[in-house]
Amino acid sequence: MGFSIALIVFSLLLMLLVLMHKGKGGGLSDMFGGGMQSSVGGSSVAERNLDRITVVIGLLWFASIVVLGILMKTNS
Repeated sequence: MGFSIALIVFSLLLMLLVLMHKGKGGGLSDMFGGGMQSSVGGSSVAERNLDRITVVIGLLWFASIVVLGILMKTNS
């Protein structure tokens, strides 16, 4: 039961984080400083942190799916 709730929470967080990423025309990340371009080039600190958080939540989402699959296989 706990992994099902974790999967729902991770899914909602992942959707929110993906929507916050800047696309071609800008995104919700502009509201949090992601729209400012650094003078060195590349992405800003906020955008890189958003990328890192999205990857971590994505890995946790994947791990919870694997755990739920293993639990369902062993319980049946």
